[in-house]
Amino acid sequence: MYTGKIRIKETDQSDLPNIMQLWNNGQVMFYSGFPRGLGVTIERLQQWLTGVNQDIFSRHYSIYAENIGYCGETFYDIDRGHDLARLDIKLLPKAQDKGIAAYTFSHVIDQVFSNNLATKAYADPCLDNKKASKLCAKLGFVSKPRPEFLEKGPTYLEVTRDTFKSACSAESA
Repeated sequence: MYTGKIRIKETDQSDLPNIMQLWNNGQVMFYSGFPRGLGVTIERLQQWLTGVNQDIFSRHYSIYAENIGYCGETFYDIDRGHDLARLDIKLLPKAQDKGIAAYTFSHVIDQVFSNNLATKAYADPCLDNKKASKLCAKLGFVSKPRPEFLEKGPTYLEVTRDTFKSACSAESA
């Protein structure tokens, strides 16, 4: 378990070289369907950044840890019409299996629920991504039928404020 300080910050211009490294890493992007990475450029990321963190309904965070440096990203995006938050997290290999994912993903889930942005949230990890599925289960996500309004996908794991709080209570007990 990682015991150093973790910093979660809203992504800004200074984070773009790190995000480029993350998104272009085939090992990180493998389960997203990009085994060679995205091949993204700084210029493309600068364009992407103009639409990021514009309002409270969408937040992208960069994750840093003491003695590790840049670790990865997490974000939420609220579908207000369906009262649903889409969540994701990606970490570089050097930051995996240290408890950083659980800590930072809990943070982003808490942001959604403590700010009353949605009553439920989901993640849709690839079926083969056992680490992501285990993380989601640990945080109170449960498998449910995928809503019709979402793009087709192999999984749909949903968390509510209650299942999240129950999982966090069980974890700290």
